[in-house]
Formats: sequence, structure tokens, C-alpha cells
Amino acid sequence: MKRYDLIDGMRGYFLVFMLINHLVFAGGYWLVNINHNQLAFVEDAQGFVFLSGLLIGMVYVRKMAKNGYAAGRQAIYSRAFELYRYAMGIVICVLAAQIFLPGAYYVWYNWLGYTTFDDPLRLAAIATFVFQPTFMDILPQYIIYMLFAPMLVKLVIDGKWAHVMAGSLILWMAGQLGLQKLVTGPINEFFLRPDEQGIRASFNLFGWQIVFYSGLVLGAMTSLNKINWTGIFSPKNTFIPTICVLICAFFLPLRIMTAHGLMPGDLVAKFATMEIRADFGPVYLLNFIAAATLMTWMIIAGPKHPALWVRRIANGIIWVLSLKFLQLLGRHSLYVYVWHVSIVYAVYYFDGRTPELSEVTKTAIAFSCIVLLAVPALWRERDNWLPLGGSTAPVKVAAGKKA
Repeated sequence: MKRYDLIDGMRGYFLVFMLINHLVFAGGYWLVNINHNQLAFVEDAQGFVFLSGLLIGMVYVRKMAKNGYAAGRQAIYSRAFELYRYAMGIVICVLAAQIFLPGAYYVWYNWLGYTTFDDPLRLAAIATFVFQPTFMDILPQYIIYMLFAPMLVKLVIDGKWAHVMAGSLILWMAGQLGLQKLVTGPINEFFLRPDEQGIRASFNLFGWQIVFYSGLVLGAMTSLNKINWTGIFSPKNTFIPTICVLICAFFLPLRIMTAHGLMPGDLVAKFATMEIRADFGPVYLLNFIAAATLMTWMIIAGPKHPALWVRRIANGIIWVLSLKFLQLLGRHSLYVYVWHVSIVYAVYYFDGRTPELSEVTKTAIAFSCIVLLAVPALWRERDNWLPLGGSTAPVKVAAGKKA
């Protein structure tokens, strides 16, 4: 199923660059500068969250249609609870490693704060997603969004997709105004610990939910055959890619200026209020819509466009997303994400306990870590490559089976 294959390729692509960006070395390293986020206000986390929502909509609409709403809801909640166990498991593993590895407490302090097994209030904050250690923050928001997913999928099935998007937009605006602080303020005070941290989260749930739920709506409507993708994204319809390119081109110099500290101070003061990453501010929203729409047009319409250069770009994108390694990672993306957290913490510990590494060594470590990303995916597909019952015949894994 090519549709799922390309989506898996995208998720794998985002995971690879997420790992590259999350590896932290003393003095930095050059690979982090090879990323689309250097040219636009579009990041890997946005694509990862959007595609997860898209697959939730695509997969569970069919489950509800086949087995009923209650069965679909139970399937989503079971999936959410499974991910919760993984989210808590990686925290427990890191805290256990902190006990046994010399100096780990001090190396990881910026990422974990004062977080140990003898602080029940901090552990309660982690268990309720109030306190999210560094790089352990995507799964919590994903799980929380899934709690509301059954009801929203049902609304889309009932033809009320516009109501879902209107509610999502209102929540997004509330997040831009900081209205969540009416609730988070007292919670932060309650969980505040000696490290002066109560609530710790990289993502404003009110702001980022629009990424997940817009994907959910589009995925559900796709499964319901309510969107004619080839009709909308036609080679003859060049208005859509033109507008998207203009939006990306407008923000390109602004992104370069902010990335390299070239923006004048008076402009920074105004611009910074519009591009708050944690809130998924207006700048990020506009860039994401433009980039995602342009990418979709290139994949669907690009290969059929009369211009040779457009076809070459489109085919190049499809070739990258068709790489078997990326699709392997994407088929098991949430497990790979959890595994990537352990890799990132291990590398940060190693770097913190050694003299500053050379650029060659950092690069070698980064590429080795990319290869290691495949470990959980290979294990979950072990029936494909390990002899089973004395037979070496491969067992085909259904692509895109789980969101």
C-alpha cells in the first residue's frame, strides 16, 4: 500500500533528523546544520505529530466502521495505555542508570533536574506528565491527544469535521494568549521542588494540538473517501504550490536571520512574539501549512507535471521517502522514538565524561546512532529475517497497521 509506505518513509525521515538534532556534544557538531529547520520554521516534531494524527484518523475510522464506536474507542485507549507504559519505562530506565553510572546525576541534571526515586512528588509529576524530562516530551502530548481522539473521530464520521477544526482553532488561539496559565500556575506551585521546577514541558498542549487533530481530521476524511486528493492536487492546479512557495520564500530570509542572530533588535522584539515554538505560534503554523501542502502537491501532482524540473524534484522526494531504511523506522516509529531517547541520553553521558571530542568522532558517533535506530524495528520484524519454525520464508508485515 504505497500510501502507507510513503507515510512510513516520512516518519522515518523525521526520526533520523530528530535524532541528529537531539544528540548533544560539547562544542556542537556540524550535522545539526543540515536540516530543513535552517531554512524554514518547520521542524521534525511537527511532521511526526501530524503524521501520527493522520494515521489515527485513517486507521481507526475503519475500525469503528467495522466493529462499532465502542470497539474503536477501546482500541485507541489500549494503544494509548501501551504508549504510556513505554513512556514511563524509559524514565525508569534512565533513573536506574543514573544510580549506577558514575557522575550521571551531574551530567544529566540539566535534562532531569532533581529527579530521583526518593522524591515521590517528582515521580508523581512525571507519571501525570506534569514534569517531562528533556526529549521525553513527544509521547506525553501524543497520549493526551489520543484520549480525546475517539470522540473526535466519531464527530468526523458524523460529518462534523468543521466543528472539530473550529474547536481546535479556538484552543490554539487560547494557547497563543496564554490562557492555559490559569490552570498551570497553581499546578506548577503544587509540584514545585528544590530545583525550582514544577511544570516542565516543551510543548503547549493548546498550541500543538492543532497539528495532531488537523492530521486526525484529514486522515479520517480520507478513509471516508470525502477528500479527492488527486482532484485537489492536480498538475494543472499550480495555484496551490505557487502560494506555498511564496509563503516559504517570504519566511526564508527571516529564518536565516534568526538562525544566525542577524535580525535587528527592534525587529526581534516584535517577531519573537509571533514565533514561539513551545506555543506553535502563528509563524510556525503558517510555515507548517505551506510546507506540508507543498510537499503533498509534489508527491501527488509533481510526477505528472509537464515541467521536467518539477518532475525531477518530485521523483527525488518520492525516492527518499521510498528508502527501505526510513520505511522500516516509520513502521515502528513510536517504539523507535522511545529507543532514540535512550541513545541520546547515552551519548550525552559519554560526551560529558570524556574530553571534548573531535568533529570526526562526533560525526562517526552520529552515523552509528542512526544505524542503531533500527534495532527496535528489526526486532519487531524479526520474523522477516530470523528462521521461524525451521523455515526461512519471510513473514510479511502489514505496513501502517498501527498508528
